[in-house]
Amino acid sequence: MLLKIPGVLNQAQLEKIEQVVAGAEFIDGKLSAGMAAQRVKENEELKPERESMTLLIRILLSALSHNATFNSAVLPVRMADPIIARYRSGMAYGEHVDDAIMGSSGPRLRSDISMTLFLRDPQHYDGGELVVRTSFGETEVKLAAGDAVVYPSSSLHRVAEVTRGERLVALFWIQSHVRDAAQRELLFELNQAREQLLRQSAEAESSKLVDRAFSNLVRMWSEV
Repeated sequence: MLLKIPGVLNQAQLEKIEQVVAGAEFIDGKLSAGMAAQRVKENEELKPERESMTLLIRILLSALSHNATFNSAVLPVRMADPIIARYRSGMAYGEHVDDAIMGSSGPRLRSDISMTLFLRDPQHYDGGELVVRTSFGETEVKLAAGDAVVYPSSSLHRVAEVTRGERLVALFWIQSHVRDAAQRELLFELNQAREQLLRQSAEAESSKLVDRAFSNLVRMWSEV
């Protein structure tokens, strides 16, 4: 499932991130890439200094913890520390697949879901689309600042060359309680129907049956 999530960050959070990033050092993105990705990766990443990264992680994780769409679609159990990536004019990231096991510090995790959270509005740069290869062909994604997109980590994807300006994004890799992507998508859709039924007629028998079915499917498919 490729899902766009609007409004993950508000304007105040975006402005605070810009303040932190403005005075921070960026390093060659190849340093965090695997052997295959190093050949096609041309970007810069925020140097993981403790004070600035701690503040950024607090802002980002707080926003995600309060986002109902993210939590319903992803069902997160573990998350690698995010990376702040910058693409200047001429930079791109060729087609690649994310590493199956992530986490350079702390517990390692299986990467089920990748997420790109856009930190700059599209008018600030040309190019820089996230291009994800799906069973229906390539999908290009370029969203407003504060919006995010989630997609399976197993997907082949790339970042088109930036031809003007500067692209800035936060990147996440998440292990879900539900490993199977098709099961996660079914649960997400079922939960949307369940929440609507509970809002409209919580005491109706149909609402109770759907609520029970959703809970039992999560119980059946989840890994703790």
